[in-house]
Amino acid sequence: MVDVGLFISYILIGVCILTAVGMPLMKAMSDPDSLKKMGMGVGGLLVVFLIAFFTASGENSGDASETTAKLVGAGLTTFYILAIAAIGGIVYTEIKKATE
Repeated sequence: MVDVGLFISYILIGVCILTAVGMPLMKAMSDPDSLKKMGMGVGGLLVVFLIAFFTASGENSGDASETTAKLVGAGLTTFYILAIAAIGGIVYTEIKKATE
């Protein structure tokens, strides 16, 4: 019974991934400007991750390889950068609304 449940959940996860990726792409194909905006957003995220990756130390303190440690450090740094940017955007928006 557990094997059948896992198999069904794998199928549903696949359907969800296809839907989550496919629907925005279908909408973007009908509007090329939105495709350009989406590409700029993905490119921005890639630039932030690459900056974090190249600045990560890669020191491992366990069984992980140097590459794994570097990827984990880059992921954490990317998260911190994006979280600070999001909080900064929220604070800026609230201050701007309060001054109007």
